[in-house]
Amino acid sequence: MRRYLLRRVLFAVPTLLGVTVVVFAAIALVPGDPVAALLGPGAPVAAREQLTERLGLGEPLPVRYVRWLRHALGGDLGVSISAQRPVGELLLPALGQTLLLAGAAFLLVLVGGTLLGALGAGRPRRPAARLSRALATLAVSAPQYSVALLFIAVFAVGLGWFPAGGTRNVFADGGTADRLHHLVLPAVAAAVVPLGLTARVFGAALGEVLRSDLADGLRARGLGRAAVLRHCVHNASPALLTIGGLQLAYLLEGVVFVETLFAWPGVGRLLYDALTARDLPLVQAGVLLVAVAFVGVNILVDTAHALVDPRLRAAL
Repeated sequence: MRRYLLRRVLFAVPTLLGVTVVVFAAIALVPGDPVAALLGPGAPVAAREQLTERLGLGEPLPVRYVRWLRHALGGDLGVSISAQRPVGELLLPALGQTLLLAGAAFLLVLVGGTLLGALGAGRPRRPAARLSRALATLAVSAPQYSVALLFIAVFAVGLGWFPAGGTRNVFADGGTADRLHHLVLPAVAAAVVPLGLTARVFGAALGEVLRSDLADGLRARGLGRAAVLRHCVHNASPALLTIGGLQLAYLLEGVVFVETLFAWPGVGRLLYDALTARDLPLVQAGVLLVAVAFVGVNILVDTAHALVDPRLRAAL
């Protein structure tokens, strides 16, 4: 098992190196003049030259990439152009808020996706099973942006059950309960699409196991329906791990719309504001952070898959 984990980590190194190349090149080759965006089109030539030299924009692209990578490996992600603060000081609090939102949404995805998938796979011709599959399909088809707007319009503005944005009441902080109250709508909005995908994939995997010789053998031994379902869920759990890991990675990098609409101060909203201000160091560091998190989640999922599946452990 240690060898497998070490091999996965070593394989992740060239992947991360390739990610740094793509991230740097994509940001550096974005059309437009960042100097003009920061100083304005009518800025003096001397001021433009001074800012260009300070940002290192006059050097060749490979030289700029090597310098940026060397500083990033040392923990120096640069200084935000718009905020004039170290990028790390801006990213770390935003990362904490994104992890909170993604964690809450992921919990909803796991619980809801497992229940809907199991309900749809247990007795597929019953109305409850058909309803669960219909709900899963609707969740997959619903655009996340539209779902978030609908939640704001109905539950925040119309009914007034939840706040429309932010992380706490600025006039009277109610502590943990207040923060959880603000977390409900963005977490549910972020979880809708991943929940539908998880339910469909897990339901298909569980249904295949329930129709297999394993389930027939368990029933022949006299096991009850609950015991058979429990054993079959264990055998379908690798599919749940795989799709769950992918959805967690999606939540870490794909909640930009949710964070923006609900004024949630996470990495997605920070990157959106940085792109608007053409704050290249902040954008590069934020995208790199999300990419590293994505690779890390995949390593954890592969490790958990090896722990659950004895066939994979035997092949190590």
